[in-house]
Amino acid sequence: MRQAQHLALAAMALSLLAIPAFAERNLVPTLGRSFNVCPDRAAEPVWMQEIPLRQAYQRVLVQDIYRAQNLERVVESGSCDCETRFPSWDAAEAVFREVHASDERWEMLEASDAYNRRANEVRLEAKAICEAAGNW
Repeated sequence: MRQAQHLALAAMALSLLAIPAFAERNLVPTLGRSFNVCPDRAAEPVWMQEIPLRQAYQRVLVQDIYRAQNLERVVESGSCDCETRFPSWDAAEAVFREVHASDERWEMLEASDAYNRRANEVRLEAKAICEAAGNW
């Protein structure tokens, strides 16, 4: 079933590329990431980038922890400077190692959902603060 969904999505994506009205010229795909907001943000730790595909849920969990912490920090401080919105990954890594590192896969997936709910609870308030600061 999943494979059929992936194939359908790939077919839709390819069909969009065939429509000249929507196609942009001179696009060069890259694996490097660049950001319009806070371009000097801290990079993900190397160990996260090197996680085997079968354990990608661990990386996603740390990313979810990081996002929740940062949006909550923006709301708590009322500030959306780059250091507040995109600090080092140390705090998120610490939570992962202290609380979740020995969890089973399903527990990490549940934790990811919980961190996403936390982030979504404060997202709109954080967005308003960050938009006012020009960092959204």
